[in-house]
Amino acid sequence: MVLGVGGFAQSVMQILSDDGAGVSCGLTRNYGQLSPTLAGPAFDVATADSLPGLIEGQGIDLVVPMSIDWAKAPWTEALLNGPADLFSPTGEAMLIERDRDFARELCSRHGVAFPAAHVAHNRIDALEIINREPKAFVIKNPLCSPNSPVHTIICETPGDTRAWLERVNYAEGVFLQEYLGRREAGHIALVVDGEVHSLVTNQEYKRAHAGNMGIVAGAPMGGLVEADPDDRYGLAAALLHPLKPWFAETGYTGPIQATGIFHNNRWHAIEYNIRLGITATPMILRMLENPAEALTRTASGVAPEVRFRGDRAFGASLTLAGYGYPFVQLEGPPVPIRVDGEFTCDVWWNEIASDGDDGLLATGHRVADVVAFGTELPAALALAYENIRKIRCLGSYFRPDIGESLWPPGNE
Repeated sequence: MVLGVGGFAQSVMQILSDDGAGVSCGLTRNYGQLSPTLAGPAFDVATADSLPGLIEGQGIDLVVPMSIDWAKAPWTEALLNGPADLFSPTGEAMLIERDRDFARELCSRHGVAFPAAHVAHNRIDALEIINREPKAFVIKNPLCSPNSPVHTIICETPGDTRAWLERVNYAEGVFLQEYLGRREAGHIALVVDGEVHSLVTNQEYKRAHAGNMGIVAGAPMGGLVEADPDDRYGLAAALLHPLKPWFAETGYTGPIQATGIFHNNRWHAIEYNIRLGITATPMILRMLENPAEALTRTASGVAPEVRFRGDRAFGASLTLAGYGYPFVQLEGPPVPIRVDGEFTCDVWWNEIASDGDDGLLATGHRVADVVAFGTELPAALALAYENIRKIRCLGSYFRPDIGESLWPPGNE
């Protein structure tokens, strides 16, 4: 069972189903609920007994959460003590994503480069920090959650930082992380028994508009992955391998994504996530010969046997954004989605509804993710762009420049 909504849940369900698994979805939010039903049955899991009842009644043996917030659900303890394996680290191991200052301290303990960072409890504390250290800081919420009061604000000058510190919500304080530039990339792996099993190196295009302009969107506008079990770019060696003692100590079992900035000729960790990634998950699973087996072995604490398909060395993901995105306070009515021709790659739907006939309506800010593959990156990108141009709805757009910057990893 996948816990989530939208194309993120639909893609995992469909790919695992294509690999022979029986699939279903536990709906965790009140939007994006149609698309998971295109891949299998979906159920509301809002009450304390809902998920445990489904696990027992359906004989579910693997639960795959798409968000860290599963740990705050009313059925969390029942899930942890139940018969199903969980494709996620648990307990203290979750802190590497949940608590940004914990991740900073962990990196310091194990010799992983990390930007200068501070936690400020209120505006006065925050202004004192930048008076003492007049730098550009990235402003984040100290505790990571989809519902955090502060979403990432990348400030590129001290003046930007000072201006935003007068505006942000200090309900949970702020985490100030020194801005080290735009040479960002990520690496995604599976961790079992203290060992790191590399999967891909990836790039997310987080800015809303072409040329990496505009604000940071709530979810990326596109992404790339390269099959990288041998850590070609050195991200795993720099950001993950030094943490092996902590992985072993905490019994960390599950996925890990390390995001780094290349600065002064070395990778600096800026964030860790305990999931395969929003844009990367549908690409990684399609690139594997054995996606269901890889997830079930990992979740049960057995070293995964990662096998990549020879014709899928690269993946490209493009997002079709809807009316008003990324300014989510701008809402439009449900509008018809027009599709011109048959799709020749994966298309995963997000905020959609049925029009009551054979068509779809766009009901929110993210309409679809189009995902394609190739033995080389240009071929994957060309196929993805060919297919995203087949989809139209009022106010929709996509970035036409994915892959033209920030790749290979370490480039701007």
